[in-house]
Amino acid sequence: MIIEDMMVRDVHTLAPDSTLAEAIELMNNKKVRHLPVTDVTGKVVGIITDRNIKEFSPSPFQTNENKDLYETKLLDIMKTPVITGHPLDFVEEVAVLFMEEKIGCLPIVSDDKLIGMITETDLLHTLVQLTGATQPGSQIEVKVPNKQGMLYEVAGIIRKNHSNIHSVLVYPDRHDENYKVLVFRVQTMNPMSVIEDLRAEGHDVLWPNLPSSPL
Repeated sequence: MIIEDMMVRDVHTLAPDSTLAEAIELMNNKKVRHLPVTDVTGKVVGIITDRNIKEFSPSPFQTNENKDLYETKLLDIMKTPVITGHPLDFVEEVAVLFMEEKIGCLPIVSDDKLIGMITETDLLHTLVQLTGATQPGSQIEVKVPNKQGMLYEVAGIIRKNHSNIHSVLVYPDRHDENYKVLVFRVQTMNPMSVIEDLRAEGHDVLWPNLPSSPL
């Protein structure tokens, strides 16, 4: 999946000469935690987060003499430079970017103009959907040798059981680099027949860890 398919297109923004008070009002009204700051051409020049707001907002215990803090220009407190993404970036690549850069949102730009944005919540929701976890079914994990054709072979056994595959994930075995683990989400509430066929073909089913059928 590419970012263009999941990004929020209706992005709330403010200008560099907008005030802290305007940012607080917009965040509260729109229930958002991140606001890109754009210039007159639509270029992203900074970003304001709820953390910025908390850092620069006057304490409720302060006196009225600090009310002028609310008139602080975003230009003076916004975070720069801003990490941005492109609509054709892949979701998994962006997930790595979120993790490595420890960011909570990513403005999406094209031709140097803001066209959308994704947050860590959007990303998590999309990754959950990609795993098929929101669809009814069962999860089957199979440990296989790390060699060509194993995914095709295991998927073929599942197909013979007339079980529809929602999603497939592959990750290396944590204890032996010569093996990998295939994680299938299949459209069946009773995976017993699939597990029996997988074991009959010599495959190591890690989950569900059901006992083998008696001879």
